[in-house]
Amino acid sequence: MINPVCEPARAISRAPRSPLPPGTVDCHFHVFGPASEWPYAPARSYTPPDAPLADYEHLAQTLGIARSVIVQPSPYGMDNRRSLQAVAASRIPMRAVLVVEPSVTDAELAEFHRLGTRGVRLNLLFGAGLAMDTASTLAQRISELGWHLQFLADVSTIDDLPALVQRLRVPAVFDHLGHVPANKGIRNAGFQNLLALVREGRAWVKLSGTYRSTSRQTTPFEDTRPFVEALIGANPHQLVWGTDWPHPSIPVPMPDDTDLVDQFGEWVNDASLRQAIFVDNPERLYDFEPYTV
Repeated sequence: MINPVCEPARAISRAPRSPLPPGTVDCHFHVFGPASEWPYAPARSYTPPDAPLADYEHLAQTLGIARSVIVQPSPYGMDNRRSLQAVAASRIPMRAVLVVEPSVTDAELAEFHRLGTRGVRLNLLFGAGLAMDTASTLAQRISELGWHLQFLADVSTIDDLPALVQRLRVPAVFDHLGHVPANKGIRNAGFQNLLALVREGRAWVKLSGTYRSTSRQTTPFEDTRPFVEALIGANPHQLVWGTDWPHPSIPVPMPDDTDLVDQFGEWVNDASLRQAIFVDNPERLYDFEPYTV
């Protein structure tokens, strides 16, 4: 099996036109490599180039990111050591979202919590993740820790999304606008189900990865803007933001990270909304202390 190699992230070159609020949390990024030290899962769907923590920390400093959440990426499967090592080594306060077996022990979960983990990721798009039928079991295992389940899934393909979330009884977080292809539009039944869950406070959504659902090739990815606006209109207090750095396995040419922040700044320029999405909401979801200068 040939695992295609991803394009590397572009070097960060400038600060955003509109500064991010003090205390901004990047709720979705990854660290990769070197492969000689941190081997990838054989069943992965792509092979990333090295994306070291030092490069991310430089990006965070340039963009104005104060805190971060590392998300276990599919090429590492259930080997969480690389992600946890980054949390331990980072100069930025961090949380982690990991991928674990349903058979993970209570002692392992407690240790993950001590190390900064606050959620479990269920990857329904790529082969190295977990299947949907593990969600209920995992929810039972993590509920007393106050963690959430994070889904990488195209919600337009899940007919019983409200019933699934209702069964979990832990917060459900959906990556990348719910991953609905932009050409399906916001009236898509799956996206409308997601909007209803957000409106009722039963689901969270990451305003990230617009290039994963767009039909465009370059920023601004305007065809995804209606999805962002619909989610904000449903309930801005259930939304968080993330860079998705280093943008692995994307269907468009590698974007500029500052352009992505500027794109969001143009779409969401209300100060109170930005404070909620960048700072206050992720503090609640990821158990960060309130930010003080």
